[in-house]
Amino acid sequence: MLPGDAHWRGCTVPRSVRGRPRPGGAGRASGRGPTCPRRAAPDAGEAAPVVKTLLLGGLLGALVVGASLGGLLEVAELRALNALFVLRGPRRTATPIVIVTVDEDSFDELNLAWPWPRALHGRFLDIVSRGHPAAIGIDIVFAEPSAQGPADDGRLAGAVARAGNVVLAAARTVAQNELFTKVELRVPTSQLRAGAAGFGLVNYDIDPDGNVRQARLEYRLEGERFESFVRRLYALGVRAGLPARPLPAGDAFLVNYRGGPRTFPWIPYYRVLDGEVSPEAFRGKIVLVGAVTPILHDAFSTPFAPANGMPGVEIHANALDTLFQGIPVRPVPRAAAQAASLAAAVAAVWLTRRLRPLRAFFVLAGVGLAGWALAVGLFVLWHAWAAAVAPTLALVLAYGTTVVVEFVREQREKRRLSRFFSPAVLREIVRHKDDAHLGSSRRLVTVLFSDLRGFTSMAERLEPEQVAEVLREYLTELTEIVFRHGGTVDKYVGDCVMALYNAPFEQRDHAAQAVRTALAFQAATQGLSARWEARLGVSMRSGVGINTGEAIVGTLGSRQRLEYTAVGDTVNLAARLESITKDFDAPIIISESTWALVDGQFPARALGEVTVKGKAVPVRIHAVLLSSTRKDERVPADVRVAITAGQVTVEAAVHDLAVNGLSVRELPLALTPGMFARLSIAGTGLGEPVGADARVVWCREAAAGFAFVDLRGEAAQALRDYLSARPGPASDPGPR
Repeated sequence: MLPGDAHWRGCTVPRSVRGRPRPGGAGRASGRGPTCPRRAAPDAGEAAPVVKTLLLGGLLGALVVGASLGGLLEVAELRALNALFVLRGPRRTATPIVIVTVDEDSFDELNLAWPWPRALHGRFLDIVSRGHPAAIGIDIVFAEPSAQGPADDGRLAGAVARAGNVVLAAARTVAQNELFTKVELRVPTSQLRAGAAGFGLVNYDIDPDGNVRQARLEYRLEGERFESFVRRLYALGVRAGLPARPLPAGDAFLVNYRGGPRTFPWIPYYRVLDGEVSPEAFRGKIVLVGAVTPILHDAFSTPFAPANGMPGVEIHANALDTLFQGIPVRPVPRAAAQAASLAAAVAAVWLTRRLRPLRAFFVLAGVGLAGWALAVGLFVLWHAWAAAVAPTLALVLAYGTTVVVEFVREQREKRRLSRFFSPAVLREIVRHKDDAHLGSSRRLVTVLFSDLRGFTSMAERLEPEQVAEVLREYLTELTEIVFRHGGTVDKYVGDCVMALYNAPFEQRDHAAQAVRTALAFQAATQGLSARWEARLGVSMRSGVGINTGEAIVGTLGSRQRLEYTAVGDTVNLAARLESITKDFDAPIIISESTWALVDGQFPARALGEVTVKGKAVPVRIHAVLLSSTRKDERVPADVRVAITAGQVTVEAAVHDLAVNGLSVRELPLALTPGMFARLSIAGTGLGEPVGADARVVWCREAAAGFAFVDLRGEAAQALRDYLSARPGPASDPGPR
């Protein structure tokens, strides 16, 4: 079976391109070359991977951005901020702040129930004021008159007025039920407010994860503006001459915590009253008074103190230190995190598509760690909070999604390409999926065509189902042979197989592998024919044509359907050589260009020049001989042969001998397949030397094979008598 020219041609190739190798460069074509370009011009198909990467990466990045805008990542980002504090570690305080603690020891020493008498607080203020502190903040809300009478309130109010720099606490309370929500402002009594430097709200907003990170400078309640407790104390400290930075813009700021509890010095309340602590300990400092005992429930979770481990009064201290040092945590604009998420998703998709999954994992892990390192650096050096969860999630999501998508694609590609390529080649193609190995290009290839002889007559005798069974068995066997020799199955056309070598990857011995494939085809066909004859009563033979030259190889076809194939004059000639195997009664015919690459590796005979259909110039062809070409069994021989080639005569040891030929070893003369020589065989058991003309069939290093041209009469009989007395058979010294 021979396909028509239109089936194999896909571009115009001048007749001058024969695919014959020039001296010093196998496979170089002569002439001006084909009109097809060496590489197909870029089209939309080549841009498809880039577009797919941008689309998939952009979609996944947009999903992460949407999740961030929808608040789904808020808790994760806040916990990441906690991690930044922990990675940075505690820092030394820089603002002179001291905390006087209402603690368990003070309750034990004073032996008083809460609330303590306000006169006691007045005595405390008088003691502290003697040390001339910069400001005093009392984190205790005195919203109702004292239960011990007006005199108790008067003693505290007098002490507050005498100090002149006391800020009292106010609190916003929220009461709600199914019908209404009531917001109430609890402020100190008017008697206390009269002598105080001011009052401020001590409330803090609780983040969704239960942590306190944000402090306010002022609050808005029912249209009125109320300053916070820490802002009032900041103003007093500035008035007292403490060095301070300008207040941050806006109504709120993120507290830059210096550490956990006891980062600022603690002094128990009772020690001040008992005189154990000198008033000088408070000179020029901001003194904060507040509860640290758990029974008063004034504790919250912070980055350095999870599970409600930070007293509210120490949160005030951290907030004040943040204001005086001008170091609030500044969030990086949200747009930057969104842009980083989009970029991370696109980069992750691109890297995962370019690299193997394991390598991409380590690269992306490095990118992620670098991103976190940048976030830590920004936080430590410039107090900037860069959201790192969204970009990290974009990396992870893009990597995982791309791995799944690529796995599905690879499995689909493997199924599609497995009928063309061997498993080893297929793995390389999938591994180098973004390389140009499947793109159409001009390259040196060896093309093989194989066809069953007698298939048409067999198909007429068998049922269609039997024909399909025979074809399936035959093509499966041949495909395995092609794959075993590193070839690529281009296509099946009925019972015809077209295979390529040196494509899509470089193959050093591609021509030899094609010939080995052809020899294996013949052996396989003989075995299959024997089984078919026993089962179906039919036998067949096959013919193989092989040619080497340049062709356009790659993914070719229409927009609706693409196939990996080769087109050009090299392909056409290989098909023609297969069609003339029956004319020369030669199972395997190879072109001169193929023979130039395998010369001396296989037994062969020159068939001369022949004009094949579709070519005006004759081509030289050769027949590769099978190991079964000798019709008589070869046996080992302990004889020597004198070989006369031209004017030179040499001797060599005979390796094996048959009625129609022999092979020699230790040959001291270089011979060429196809040349003729005069042989004289002599040795024990032969009697007189046997003379014969012979043709050199194959050569390899110091070994060669000869076929007798004319051996008759007594010489032939003497050889038969000698062979009948020899043990056999001999191993084959010839090339495979």
